[in-house]
Amino acid sequence: MLRVVLSALALLSLTLTVSSAQAAGNPEEGRKTFAKCRACHQLDAGKHAVGPSLKGLFGRKAGTAEGYKYSDAMKNSGVTWNDETIAQYLADPKSFIKGNKMVFPGIKRETEVADLIAYLKDATK
Repeated sequence: MLRVVLSALALLSLTLTVSSAQAAGNPEEGRKTFAKCRACHQLDAGKHAVGPSLKGLFGRKAGTAEGYKYSDAMKNSGVTWNDETIAQYLADPKSFIKGNKMVFPGIKRETEVADLIAYLKDATK
């Protein structure tokens, strides 16, 4: 009986480890996904394109990157960018902050969003 319980716990631990790794995302895959964003966003500080620079994104209040003209919806959203808010925004930008000017339809696959976030965490420091 003890062996069965220990085996079950080992299996559960392995499952949680794999799930945690998937949730954390793969930054190398995220780099590939960023190709969808690159047309409008840069990673260098102060380099804005159609969209704002993403440098310093994590922990920044939405609508505050200096030198970029944001929509009132973005400026007044009260959102601070973190893993959760970025994931929600990437999945459906128009619904997450209604009235924002980003035309991107969103990324529907959760693993792709997680990969992109993992990449952005390092690339936007």
